[in-house]
Amino acid sequence: MTKKTLTHLNERGEAHMVDVADKEVTNRVAVAEGFVSMDAETLQLIEEGDAKKGDVLATARLAGIMAAKRTHELIPLCHPLALSQVTVDFELSSEPVGIRVTARVKVSGQTGVEMEAMTAVSVACLTIYDMVKAVDRGMSFSGIRLVEKSGGRSGHYVADA
Repeated sequence: MTKKTLTHLNERGEAHMVDVADKEVTNRVAVAEGFVSMDAETLQLIEEGDAKKGDVLATARLAGIMAAKRTHELIPLCHPLALSQVTVDFELSSEPVGIRVTARVKVSGQTGVEMEAMTAVSVACLTIYDMVKAVDRGMSFSGIRLVEKSGGRSGHYVADA
């Protein structure tokens, strides 16, 4: 078994930005997910489009896309990337009550987009909360994780179900 190393640490153990200049340009895709738990009444409000602040899911989708594009400004040592695609989708659930948020990010580049996909999910979840917090302050987020990634030297990854 090959020993894994932390690439964001230099030989002195200091944080640094990884040099990706010599890495091959490949198509890279990452998919992340998360879940926003809420009261059934809140879910119904969102589903019917009756939130006072407007269309909750449209706003959360745009926030997630914008967040993916700005990940390098939010997370130290992330490279700025020219993303070729970001999608944010929602699945409303009555059991458990809430909304599954899924983001898919794609780039043709020298580094992966896992952080961009997880940032998109996180900010979309936060936006859902912000849009309806007046009626349900008890909402919570769970399961924000990388579901799948492809491209690059480390190959294809799929999370356990």
